[in-house]
Amino acid sequence: MIVGVDYTAAVWQGAGIGRYTRELLRATIPLDRELRYTLFYAAGGLPPESPYLAELRVLCAANPHVRARPIPLSPRLLTILWQRLRAPIPAEALVGRLHLLHAPDFVLPPTRARALLTVHDLTFMVHPETADAGLRRYLNAAVPRSLRRADMVLVDSRATADDLRRLLGLPAGRARLLYPGVDQRFRPLPAAEVEPARAALGLPAEFLLFVSTIEPRKNLVRLIGAFGRLTRAHPEWAGLSLVIAGRRGWMYEEVFAAVARHGLGERVRFLDFVADAQLPALYNLARAFVYPSLYEGFGLPALEAMACGTPVVTAAVSSLPEVTGDAAVLVDPQDEGAIADGIARALADSARLRASGPARAAQFSWAEAGRSLVAIYRELLAGAG
Repeated sequence: MIVGVDYTAAVWQGAGIGRYTRELLRATIPLDRELRYTLFYAAGGLPPESPYLAELRVLCAANPHVRARPIPLSPRLLTILWQRLRAPIPAEALVGRLHLLHAPDFVLPPTRARALLTVHDLTFMVHPETADAGLRRYLNAAVPRSLRRADMVLVDSRATADDLRRLLGLPAGRARLLYPGVDQRFRPLPAAEVEPARAALGLPAEFLLFVSTIEPRKNLVRLIGAFGRLTRAHPEWAGLSLVIAGRRGWMYEEVFAAVARHGLGERVRFLDFVADAQLPALYNLARAFVYPSLYEGFGLPALEAMACGTPVVTAAVSSLPEVTGDAAVLVDPQDEGAIADGIARALADSARLRASGPARAAQFSWAEAGRSLVAIYRELLAGAG
């Protein structure tokens, strides 16, 4: 039986769904060598030196039952072909025979096979003001259409399953929960291992950390305001900096304007994208990780920070309480003062949070996610014609 996986995000995106897909498939593929995998992706314009393409080559070399199938179109052109024009060209016509197609990035390509769809969140519906207008229009059309065609829908949290039922009428029986995991490299590390990253990244001595794409849903404008409040109200934390690690996404101009408006200048540092290999050290070096996102389907950065023993402050909304349990400080993300108070509480309670974070994070593993996904693939293939 052949499982096809749309691997496009995995070869193009360093973070987000790209990282989710790489981690999940790395854990899944070695578990059942009777299954054959075709990992297909839009390859037009992809730099041949891409590190994620190199990872794919290693994955295929280590697993003879896996083959990579590049499609000589850019992601944009393939999306136009399959989703906007809805051209009746099944994936099989481009990548070969499939018995099951898994689309881990919100939308299904046309296929003759059984279909598994992953929907990570419904940001475009819950917080439409934070989404690019064109992307919002596209997802509002493409996601419901893909849901109707899917034989099963995977979700990252019960919160997303509830949103699918409430906003799009998806019956509870068609959604299957598959929690993402946290890699074992995210753990408390000794100072000798993490200090080289401080020098390499030019990090200050004492800092709060945020990691994710810079876009409105991440609530960075309020975080910057809360950071200013914290350091004014608590002289003992006046020497703290705020480090923001992540690429510029969309509608980010107000984030940079907020730094100037609050007179924070060099005390807010923007690192841009930080490679996976440096992330464990970055989390370990932070005094606290602050993630006041307005909405998350799972919130992997918060989990990774907890795994490293870093005190976490995050939002008491959507999936975040489900993921963090009582191992983080939860705040109202709409209230700048509440965010500032939550940071102060986390700094004061850092010993407890440093102990409870790794224990909570250990409940989420890619190995378990991989075992669950193989079982789901087998379940769906049992009904394949």
